[in-house]
Amino acid sequence: MPSTLRDVVIAGAGMAGLHAAEALRRKGFEGRVTLVGEEPHVPYSRPPLSKEALTGIGMEPSGGEPGWLVGHRSLRLLDDAEIAGLELDFRPGTRAVGLDPAAREVTVTGPDGRTTPLRYDGLVVATGARARRPDTGLAGVHVLRTLDDAEAVRAEFDSAGRVVVVGAGFVGAEVAASARAVGMDVTLIEAAPTPLTRAIDPRVGGVFTELHRENGVDVRLGVGVAGFEGGDRVERVRLADGTAIEASLVVAGLGVELNTEWLRGSGVELLGDGAVLCDEYSETTVPGVYAVGDLANWPHPRFGGRIRLEHWTNASEQGTAAAHNLLAGGGRVPFTPVPYFWSDQYKKKIQLLGQGAPADEVAFVHGSPEDRKFVAFLGRGGMLTGVLGLRSTPRTMRYRGLLEKPTTWDEALDAAGFSPAR
Repeated sequence: MPSTLRDVVIAGAGMAGLHAAEALRRKGFEGRVTLVGEEPHVPYSRPPLSKEALTGIGMEPSGGEPGWLVGHRSLRLLDDAEIAGLELDFRPGTRAVGLDPAAREVTVTGPDGRTTPLRYDGLVVATGARARRPDTGLAGVHVLRTLDDAEAVRAEFDSAGRVVVVGAGFVGAEVAASARAVGMDVTLIEAAPTPLTRAIDPRVGGVFTELHRENGVDVRLGVGVAGFEGGDRVERVRLADGTAIEASLVVAGLGVELNTEWLRGSGVELLGDGAVLCDEYSETTVPGVYAVGDLANWPHPRFGGRIRLEHWTNASEQGTAAAHNLLAGGGRVPFTPVPYFWSDQYKKKIQLLGQGAPADEVAFVHGSPEDRKFVAFLGRGGMLTGVLGLRSTPRTMRYRGLLEKPTTWDEALDAAGFSPAR
């Protein structure tokens, strides 16, 4: 490792930041590792927040006093002993507010409101994203991104009779499924023609429309939200087509805004959406500063140029890869993963390898949409770009190797023993 590397600061204590810290120690780095986290909690896993944390299924106690989710074992990424073993200078409730590459300092604001500089030899930017909030001050309208968000939504699940979910991305779809699991009336609103439209081609996404409807969800597609109505608390959601839906609870999944404002003016180049421009090693335009997780945009040779991923798996893998490259000097390795994402809805597992959209070609190579059990290949420009499975875990994962190297569409179909003509 570079002999000048003594102090590493990791700004962001989510999955990406924690895995970067773990990888530094695993690779023998003995210097100071300062882990800065804006939330007051130890690092935790986000995927259960829209599922088990809301339903209480598989989590005890199923209700409990406010704050019962904090530190729950199903949310912990590491136990207390494992975190202690990393010997981190962990600073919860602390926010990165500025970067001075010339001085090699990150400016942070702590829980007491005091602003202080942290010196670094190497910096990992892992401040992630925040949920985009709807334009309303009414009580009962929530987003779901953090543990505190999940606590707030869960506190209303037992008393709310009717929930309206705005946005049918993965978070919105999972919240709808969780609400149905505990017997709530659910309306799911999506401006696009199918759920999961950013991640999955509509020819496959239509299956998930029917999956929601089969489980009792009132799905409204192709219509946006015009506003939220009520007194102090939300009572209805007004749609762009003039109709209104009664609601005692609203959960909005409107995407995210990247937490990169603190990097402006530092020399770290930001793209139009706020993403951090990285090279193939996850290094930014400032030497010695790496970016990982939701906010990192980097070149990938197999997926059409540059990509940015908001996946749990990617956060883990990129945090580890960036730590390696920070320490490696001339032995750096390009970060070229097979993107992987999964979702659990209505006791059915959805898995996506690679990219599910946009796609020129779609083929259901095993099973069928009608059976709600299948593996679908997705392709673009004559190449295989994605594999999506519903209730087909072993078969889906079997095809990961096809995405680890360039594979033509015909080669992929041959590997699956699939003939389009049959």
